[in-house]
Amino acid sequence: MDFNKKLSIIIVNYNTKDLVLQCLNSVANLSINTDYEVFVVDNNSSDGSAQTIKALMPWVNLIENHENLGFAKANNQAIKLARGEYILLLNPDTKNVERAIEKTLEFIENHSEIDAITCRVELANGELDWACHRGFPTPWASFSYFVGLEKIFPKSKLFGQYHLTYLSLDKPHEIEVPSGCFFMVRRKVVEKVGLLDESYFMYGEDVDWAYRIKKAGGKIYFYPDAKIIHYKGCSSGIKKETQEKTFINKTTKINAVNYFYDAMKIFYNKHYKTKYPFFINWLVYLGIEIKRGVSLIRLRV
Repeated sequence: MDFNKKLSIIIVNYNTKDLVLQCLNSVANLSINTDYEVFVVDNNSSDGSAQTIKALMPWVNLIENHENLGFAKANNQAIKLARGEYILLLNPDTKNVERAIEKTLEFIENHSEIDAITCRVELANGELDWACHRGFPTPWASFSYFVGLEKIFPKSKLFGQYHLTYLSLDKPHEIEVPSGCFFMVRRKVVEKVGLLDESYFMYGEDVDWAYRIKKAGGKIYFYPDAKIIHYKGCSSGIKKETQEKTFINKTTKINAVNYFYDAMKIFYNKHYKTKYPFFINWLVYLGIEIKRGVSLIRLRV
């Protein structure tokens, strides 16, 4: 394949028509000197997303699936077709502001030692989305986070490993896991470590990809001089009518909870299970199921 584009932006959409249109409008005229391309992979949305994109935005490379294939598999469909030197995975519930994509691309281009990068991701209320600034979820890091030690001692390198809270957010630096909502990676790195692991339906695939990049000797950076807005959960930052149309129903929320905790188990079994003794593994599995149960109970209340 002729990789004749500078950047390939890939967006996976499932029933978020208003949000994905807003996202696409924010990337419609990037000030990049060379060509870029945009893919939307629609996972069989029932809200008219695909039809609207096709009618209003013919410049988008639209892939229409006839079933919901999940996040990893859908992204892989577009990655296989992409012609960019760089690949950007971008969530449909994000908005490119103040040239965030252009700034991030320029930074990674000027730093050949960086293999993947994310920018500062902010929620609609202006707070940092900590998913963009993470360490790997080792048993200790996860324990420190879930019992609140990270919150109590955010500047501690011992207790702040889950979100790397001891590192400065004001200057670029190396991290372990970027957010899957804005994950830019060099094409040659994808060719080295492979595509996203399709064992993950939703959640976890970004952590797994980052782990493989780091295991292969790659560097992943957090770049705070560029930022995007992440309308996480479709619950804020969009006008009320849009919230009513796009906010996920209770069944979808329950499925999302199960996907999230299933992803935790898949990642742990794949990368950590053989590194720890049986009783640590048992405690990890117990902790995952307790957290799953609590989350599901809260949804049903």
